[in-house]
Amino acid sequence: MSQQDQQPDPAADPAVDPAVDPALDPALDPERTESPRRSMCAAVLTLEAIAVGLSTPVMITLSDVDPALALSLGLGLALLCVLVAGALRRPQAYLLGHLLQPAAIALGLLAPLMYFVGGVFAVLWITAWRLGAKIERERAEAFAEYDRRRESGE
Repeated sequence: MSQQDQQPDPAADPAVDPAVDPALDPALDPERTESPRRSMCAAVLTLEAIAVGLSTPVMITLSDVDPALALSLGLGLALLCVLVAGALRRPQAYLLGHLLQPAAIALGLLAPLMYFVGGVFAVLWITAWRLGAKIERERAEAFAEYDRRRESGE
């Protein structure tokens, strides 16, 4: 028996609901619904959280910042980066991501190296945000053209 023979026929199987089958409903296809911008921006924020978190011992040992201040700012900003990365399903979270970038750069007031590190992550954030949006637009156009051609029988 071939593998094709083992596949259930959706029309013959009442347990297969065409309303939730991505092959029958393009709106449920993960290729169409997953956001490259969200993935890219979440990756940047996650890496930024690590960098900002690691700035805490640098602030304490090299910059002689009060440990309570360094812990609250460094780890607090790292936690915010992680929380915003997880909230990127909502459009408002991108605004928070934009606001985190100057905060990371402002850590340079306490540890001068953070001017550079925060600036690098700000550039990465803007690049991920813009490039992800461009990919989403182009992919939506390509899927619309694909659907149009499939419906017209081309």
